[in-house]
Amino acid sequence: MHGQSEAKTHDEYIAALDEPRRSEIRALHELVLRTVPELEPTMMGGALGYGPFHYKYASGREGDATLVGIANNKQYISLYVIAANEDEGYIAGSYQSKLPKASIGKGCVRIKRLSDVDLDVVADLLRHAAQVGPAVRGGKAT
Repeated sequence: MHGQSEAKTHDEYIAALDEPRRSEIRALHELVLRTVPELEPTMMGGALGYGPFHYKYASGREGDATLVGIANNKQYISLYVIAANEDEGYIAGSYQSKLPKASIGKGCVRIKRLSDVDLDVVADLLRHAAQVGPAVRGGKAT
């Protein structure tokens, strides 16, 4: 299983994975639950989500997203962090030097193996995301 899943729960999603990915994603899932318990767990887009929010752009386009997401992909684990503010932009990018073995884009931290990253730094990123809140350019989260 890669990326999106038909799983209805986090446990179902994780149980469907092969080792060692199952243990790694379970550990990351548990880290999110411990670190930012205020972010409600949900399944969204066929992946694990935490902190659901609804957004609406000035154009009228609207949708649902999560502040944090975890997805299993063929070559890596994706940790989506959709948090930004005017000062820093997307905050995931500010963690590149602290997570040198991860590939970091705007709102995604790609991890080949969980042992490649410092989980204390990942926890700091999660707390920072929960503090900053959702990135919704040209609109607002509701």
